Amino acid sequence: MKFSRRTAMEILGTVALTPVAEGPLAAAQVPAAPREGKDTPKIALSMGDGGSFGGGGRGGAGGGAAASTPPDRLAGPRRIKQLGVDHVLGGLSGSPWTEPSLNAILERFKAVDITVGNLMINLSSDILYGKPGNKRDEDIEKVKLSIIAAGNVGLPVVEYNFYAHRAIEGYFAEIGRGGAGLTGMDYERVKNLPPLADEGTHTLDEIWANITYFLKAVIPTAEKANVRLALHPNDPPVPLSRGSQQIMGSVEGWKKLITIVDSPSNGITFDCGVTREMGHDPVEVCHYFGTRDRINHVHYRNPTVFKPYVDYVEGFIDEGDNNMLAVMQELVRVKYTREVYPEHERALDADREAGIRNQYPQGGGYTGMVFDIAYAKAMLQASLILEKKRA
Repeated sequence: MKFSRRTAMEILGTVALTPVAEGPLAAAQVPAAPREGKDTPKIALSMGDGGSFGGGGRGGAGGGAAASTPPDRLAGPRRIKQLGVDHVLGGLSGSPWTEPSLNAILERFKAVDITVGNLMINLSSDILYGKPGNKRDEDIEKVKLSIIAAGNVGLPVVEYNFYAHRAIEGYFAEIGRGGAGLTGMDYERVKNLPPLADEGTHTLDEIWANITYFLKAVIPTAEKANVRLALHPNDPPVPLSRGSQQIMGSVEGWKKLITIVDSPSNGITFDCGVTREMGHDPVEVCHYFGTRDRINHVHYRNPTVFKPYVDYVEGFIDEGDNNMLAVMQELVRVKYTREVYPEHERALDADREAGIRNQYPQGGGYTGMVFDIAYAKAMLQASLILEKKRA
């Protein structure tokens, strides 16, 4: 059949005049996009990311109320809930944790229908450095009591660090698009710094021995309490930090960790940003740990790396070296169902003008976090759609 201009116009006219399906039929033809649920990753924020009434918290937003106005303890949680975020993480000082101290945190967020899914516990220097005497064992017992309390109140994940030293002195301020703030890392700034008197220097063998002692003591308790531990990687992952080697400063170290005690309760915080900073493909690393059910928490960010381990910039989540959609797709494929935190938000003028302060040079606040959350939620929804099509 000859396809003339007149024929094309007739076809277009017919299509234009064809009634569009309405009501239930139209809805059935365009199904709703899948959403976050109990069997998907959970996009999360830090408990302080919503700020508090009148300011405060990491990335807090100012409330501007008079000093005589009683503080609104739900203002920060509401700001988080308004972003469509139903899960938070945080930390709790003091040891051991108790059920009342944990419930006070959980109930505050439960009041706006937010679940606390992860709290960071601080380990003493006696545990980290294996100091002689009874103090290490006493401190480990406090950690075990904290884990038991976590299990009793339904807190599923306890996160921790095992740094000999964290080389945060290497961070410096950078400027990105439109004058936004970025955070750079340069190992040259820190590689010759002397050890600190209260830390000393430590070898890999020494720190591996210390964490082995710790894990063999606490993991059986965590299993009984139905709690998973998540060890955060060394961030930044520099080779030496004030003279000490770092057990979690390589993927090989992450792999060794989960063999010390073979249990889902002995897992890692998978940080796709640190993974890229070490020169690895985060999709491959996610697959390795995810298929073994050893990812107990996720940090979701996107650096630009100039030289692995030592020279990179933490920038916007949409412009680094990682394929963030592919990372989220892999989390969905390995059936990861715990929290995903798009951390290290960038400094934007709206937060600077509000006086927001951040621990990282040119780190941001609530406005920067809104951008990260929106991006992460879009990546999750796209991944769920693609996975449904793949299935």
